[in-house]
Amino acid sequence: MRKKILVVDDEESIRLSFSVFLSEEGYEVGTASSIEDAVELLNSCIYDLLIADTGTGVETGGNLLKTAKFLQPATPVVMITDDSEIEAAAEAFRNGAFDYIIKPINLDTLLRVAKKALKHRAIEHEKERRRLNYEAVFKSVKAGIITVDRSMMITDINDAAGRLLVIRRDNAVGRHVSRLASHCGGRFVHIVKEILEQKQELNDRFIECHCMRNPRQVISLAASPLFGANEELSGSVLLVRDESSHHELKSSRKDCHDLERIVGKSEAIRQVKALVRELADVQSTVLITGESGTGKGLVAEALYRLSSQFDRPLVKVNCAALSETLLESELFGHVRGAFTGAVADRIGRFELADGGTIFLDEIGEISPCMQLRLLRVIESGEFERVGDSKTVQMNMRVVAATNQELTQKVEAGAFRKDLYYRLKVVEIKLPSLRERLNDLPLLIDHFLYKFNRLFSSKITGLSTSVLDVLRLHSWPGNIRELENTLEHAFVLCRKGIITMDHLPPGFRHIARKINSTLEIGDEKMEAACIRRALVHADWNKTKAAAILGVSRRTIYRKIEQHKIFPLN
Repeated sequence: MRKKILVVDDEESIRLSFSVFLSEEGYEVGTASSIEDAVELLNSCIYDLLIADTGTGVETGGNLLKTAKFLQPATPVVMITDDSEIEAAAEAFRNGAFDYIIKPINLDTLLRVAKKALKHRAIEHEKERRRLNYEAVFKSVKAGIITVDRSMMITDINDAAGRLLVIRRDNAVGRHVSRLASHCGGRFVHIVKEILEQKQELNDRFIECHCMRNPRQVISLAASPLFGANEELSGSVLLVRDESSHHELKSSRKDCHDLERIVGKSEAIRQVKALVRELADVQSTVLITGESGTGKGLVAEALYRLSSQFDRPLVKVNCAALSETLLESELFGHVRGAFTGAVADRIGRFELADGGTIFLDEIGEISPCMQLRLLRVIESGEFERVGDSKTVQMNMRVVAATNQELTQKVEAGAFRKDLYYRLKVVEIKLPSLRERLNDLPLLIDHFLYKFNRLFSSKITGLSTSVLDVLRLHSWPGNIRELENTLEHAFVLCRKGIITMDHLPPGFRHIARKINSTLEIGDEKMEAACIRRALVHADWNKTKAAAILGVSRRTIYRKIEQHKIFPLN
């Protein structure tokens, strides 16, 4: 886009020569013979440069300069003068003119000054654009932002920080940062001083800010140093968030979001969910135990998602899926040439998880050598890549899981006792599905919803026979087995109801045995079936009789016969 230049001079010859010359150089040129004409043009069009004679018309060029600066403050003004008006030109320069040119005017000089003025305008325009963008971001961002100089004086504060710290911008800017520390016992000042001294980024520090508006308020403070063009420290930028309101919001959505994936309302599952809530923001190591298929991975993810580290990495490692050599390289990384095939340096999972969470599944499968290395990492936060002597430091939360009885492995000498206690700072023990059969209907509904979406199906439910079989199955594979069973049924089912024909063959065999149990008098099988039905029915004998398809009198008789009572 062509730059626009306005030439103001009462001499027609000068206006004409300037106009022709500058137009040939690619500029769009407007001319005016008086201040009145110039003001009219300035009111109707934005110019990139104004060139004016100091003695234009009956008024001085100084008056035109003031008017032009009022109408178009970003437009540079170059004054034209002769030897007798040098003082007027100097005065105009002091009042904001960009430059002045003395007559007689050399056209090359005119072009050089015009280019210089236009370049200056472009730079100032870019500065103004960045300033406006900065102000827009500074005002609109929801987090509180505060900037301070090297002497810890506040240079700016956005509205969000003002609301959070209960202070007005005009009462903060130009004041010492201690102005913001009246409710936190000086901790704010201490952290700002620390960042200025260390000249390094500072991760979230949590401060109890006991202001009258919210006596339980907790704020997080992160900071980064600001460096000038000469790489010298010029100050710091602080990011402030209200963590108390974040915690309230997170608490209110726990059951309706992340913990929903842990399906169930039985007492055992309620205890698991409560423990997950309590441990979410506690950085202690957690050991999740339970049979295969009970949902240990879901619990690990819930611990991560409900924590304040949700925006940081979650790295998962299946320790049973890799050999000792591969697991060592996978966890700690390696350097080029560490072993055959190591053609380049590689970062391990621990480094990837720095600042976040690492989930070590099937921890009971690792070798004694790996147990020792893992113990050191948990205790010191240090390790070396395979083939390297340089120590790497990191900070993360370790969550481990196993389906094995680690106490038995410790007694047998197959698992280090010190590592076991390091891992088991807190244990979350997951119940098997047969211990929480009351949750079976909820789990079935959950998987019906999931697979209907996955397969674009319209399965509305399960037949009574299928429900009976699922209720009485022992579920050695737990929830994973239930999920696979229902997925198998969805693949085969072309109707709205899943029937026995859609279940895997093993379940049809179980159905036949269940149907004949009460008839043939197989006492062990009969007692087991009755107990499962009673557990599922919360020991309501009428409901249990309905599940088994027998009369209430029969089930009372069988209970007495087999001495079936609730296990305490």
